Amino acid sequence: MTDHMPDEVSAVGRDHRAYTDELRSHHDVVRNVAGEWVLLRHADVVAAALDHDTFSSAVSRYLQVPNGLDGEEHTLFRQVIERHLSEEALAPFLPVFEEVAAALVDELPRGVLLDAVNDIGAVFAVRAQCAWLGWPQELEPRLLEWMADNHAATRSGERTWMADVADQFDEIIRSVLLPRRAAGSDAPDDVTTRLCRDEVDGRRLTEAELVSILRNWTGGDLGSIALCVGVIVVHLAEEPPLLEWLLGATDSEVDSIIHEILRIDDPFVSNRRITTCPVTVAGQEIPAQARVKLHWTSANRDEEVFDADRFDPSGHAADNIVYGIGKHVCPGRLLSTWELRVAVKALISSVRSIDLASHDALEREVAPVGGYQRVPVLLT
Repeated sequence: MTDHMPDEVSAVGRDHRAYTDELRSHHDVVRNVAGEWVLLRHADVVAAALDHDTFSSAVSRYLQVPNGLDGEEHTLFRQVIERHLSEEALAPFLPVFEEVAAALVDELPRGVLLDAVNDIGAVFAVRAQCAWLGWPQELEPRLLEWMADNHAATRSGERTWMADVADQFDEIIRSVLLPRRAAGSDAPDDVTTRLCRDEVDGRRLTEAELVSILRNWTGGDLGSIALCVGVIVVHLAEEPPLLEWLLGATDSEVDSIIHEILRIDDPFVSNRRITTCPVTVAGQEIPAQARVKLHWTSANRDEEVFDADRFDPSGHAADNIVYGIGKHVCPGRLLSTWELRVAVKALISSVRSIDLASHDALEREVAPVGGYQRVPVLLT
């Protein structure tokens, strides 16, 4: 174990997977220059994610519902949120997502250089989320611009810039939220309005809680879906036989293939925890009130569990933790799974080939963001 490793934000130009693969070959736990303890092994990440008493999720100074809450408070808010993210609640939106994906793919020019992350993934994510939440289509340019600003601010590591971008997104949310709250019974019947009318512990959700939930649903998911699409498109371009196979695959098979692609190149890099008491992880003593990172990207490539780069959807499925594990597992995993499946099926059914641009290099994202910043492709 080393006392320090280069801070992720400073690892410019490095493939984040290769970076943690190298670290993991020598260390189970490392401490970065920000003073955070980074868990790299699958077993340690899973154990910490399941030990909710020792590894608290109340890390941020900002309200984060539900991922920044612990105990009964987390349970109460999680119940509210999961009502909107259950299979029954999401099922009516599946054909809506399919229409959005089909229309987008039809719009894409063939034989012209496209960016799979921003021209395909980001646009699909915004349109699908707006359709689900009942947000106006007119917000699309503003949301796309915010996504670009958010990734740029996150890459920079500049806290003032990141805080300013976060405030901008809260204003976007309030522009949708406040008219619905003011309209009362005359508000449109959509997911956002229903959330406004939800109760927790016998009371209506506050404006701050509503903003936090919608920020979590949209601010995080929009960027994540775009990054996932970029990773998937790269894999399909590099493995052309998979395109043909996917055309005849069942929905369940498509889902398992997508999950395995994301395990190999996991864009959901990490989640933070804070220790409530001293704890020993892999022989390393970590003090109380220490900041800890559960490094999903590294854990999903741990050689003690996986053949890291071998594509094995069924063999690796049981240990795949792309969406986390435990009671803080991503509540929107079904929504993300369906959206990604719909996007992939629409794309592969409409093109003969996906080719990476030979004269234009792929651009990796830098920590704390995973996946690709830009994926230049030609669709035939």
